[in-house]
Amino acid sequence: MVGTESSTLTSQLEMEVNAILKSGWWNTYDANFNISNRCNWNEIFCNKAGSITEINIDQHLKTAWVSEFATLNLSTFHNLESLSIRSISLGGTIPKEIGLLSKLTHLNLSFNSLVGEIPHSLGSLMQLKHLDISHNFIGGYIPHELGFLQNLATLDLSLNNIRGVIPSSLGNLTQLKHFDLSQNYFEEVPRLIKNLRQLEYLDISFNYIEGSIPFELGFLKNLTTLILSNNRFKDEIPSSLGNLTQLEYLYISNNMIEGSIPFELGFLKNLTTLILSNNRFKDEILSLLGKLTQLEYLDISNNNIQGFIPLELGFLRNLTTLSLSNNRLKGEIPSWLGNLKQLTELNISHNYIKAISLVMCLKLRHNYMKNKNANKTTTKNGDMFCIWNYDGKLAHDDIIRATEDFDMRYCIGTGAYGSVYKAQLPCGKVVALKKLHGYEAEVPAFDESFRNEVRILSEIRHRHIVKLYGFCLHKRIMFLIYQYMEKGSLFSVLYDDVEAMELNWRKRVNIVKGVASALSYLHHECTTPIVHRDVSSGNILLNSGVAALCLRLWHSSTPSA
Repeated sequence: MVGTESSTLTSQLEMEVNAILKSGWWNTYDANFNISNRCNWNEIFCNKAGSITEINIDQHLKTAWVSEFATLNLSTFHNLESLSIRSISLGGTIPKEIGLLSKLTHLNLSFNSLVGEIPHSLGSLMQLKHLDISHNFIGGYIPHELGFLQNLATLDLSLNNIRGVIPSSLGNLTQLKHFDLSQNYFEEVPRLIKNLRQLEYLDISFNYIEGSIPFELGFLKNLTTLILSNNRFKDEIPSSLGNLTQLEYLYISNNMIEGSIPFELGFLKNLTTLILSNNRFKDEILSLLGKLTQLEYLDISNNNIQGFIPLELGFLRNLTTLSLSNNRLKGEIPSWLGNLKQLTELNISHNYIKAISLVMCLKLRHNYMKNKNANKTTTKNGDMFCIWNYDGKLAHDDIIRATEDFDMRYCIGTGAYGSVYKAQLPCGKVVALKKLHGYEAEVPAFDESFRNEVRILSEIRHRHIVKLYGFCLHKRIMFLIYQYMEKGSLFSVLYDDVEAMELNWRKRVNIVKGVASALSYLHHECTTPIVHRDVSSGNILLNSGVAALCLRLWHSSTPSA
């Protein structure tokens, strides 16, 4: 019996070795290559018997030569518990044999170039707890078999090309805590979503979901984050959202929501961020919003809100940003706004409000200077420093410290409009900072045009467009905060003979497809259509095989410009 078990183990190990050797994922011609030492490789972990239990390859551990998924015979890895291959331009389709990995608990294939559809065989992975296939080119539909994965806690399919109706079988995922389907082409949310009672994070933004916001969302009482932005929701916000008392972040911007802001939102006492901008709300601002004492960010801009700014908003002592612009508000600016000590960004433009008084100016200036001098990295320095859509609070001083006051050691490029610096923020995130020439700020109309243009660009969300996180505007210094693309421009890659050789035809075709998708989005899907006026290899940036078009100020415009 012992001999049989030993023989079985030996056979298992031999199959794993053969799979590695035949995959082409590892450079077997390297003089240091030693297959017997595989359990000590950075990207492989084994159990005590020497059988592989984990394969973990990413851009930081890329000693493997991974290209196509199908070249690795997955059926041989019977003990595999975790498979993570991310940010390495992995191509091809997800092989159906992946369903044979019965012990798999974690599967992460994010930030690659995978195509095809999600295989139905994934529904066989009954032990799976974490599934992340985000940031790929996966198309087709979500197979209903995913509803069999009842141990699943994380499901992330964001930034793909998946379409159709979200299958009702996903209502069986009762252990799910993190659910992200954003930036796809979904059209409908199933009513059985109410069964996901453990859910803490739900993001279905940037899809094509129509109709009313599902009343059933009100059953998800553990939610802390709900993101419904950039869809085609209409009618009113359901009163059931008032049951989400654990909610901290609520985003419903860029839809077609009508009616009044429901008073039930006043029950969300833990809310720190409420974004309702770019809808069709009417009537008055609810005085009950004054009970949301934890609120830091309130944006109800670009609606049809009428009446006066309610006195109760003066109770929001933690408010740092208040945006009520482009509505039909009237009256005077309340004097109590000057008592909001944390308020550093106030936008009430394009209303019927009387001019701001000198006393109010002095109060807001005092708050600004006080927050500016405070030694707190969580404070935004007034209207000169703004960041949108970024997971964290930053101070102007954080940026300065990260680059040692824009020391040339951090400079990674220069251009006609300024220099680009690489900066690692306190949270560990790496961003690109474009420091602009200062003389533009002397032009009287520059301030408003700069802000308007940068706000439009910061609202763009497409996987093939470099994200603009925000800006700093000051007479002494101006810079833009961009997503960092580590591979640099397509121009620099093609100019380098070695890198150009590595950029094979499949990758080049994907770059063309990505840029074409980005241009189509700018022309046809943006709220305000945008024309890029300098599509060139220098403005196409690369990051782990994914190409993104960089929209630069003054290189893009609305069609009327």
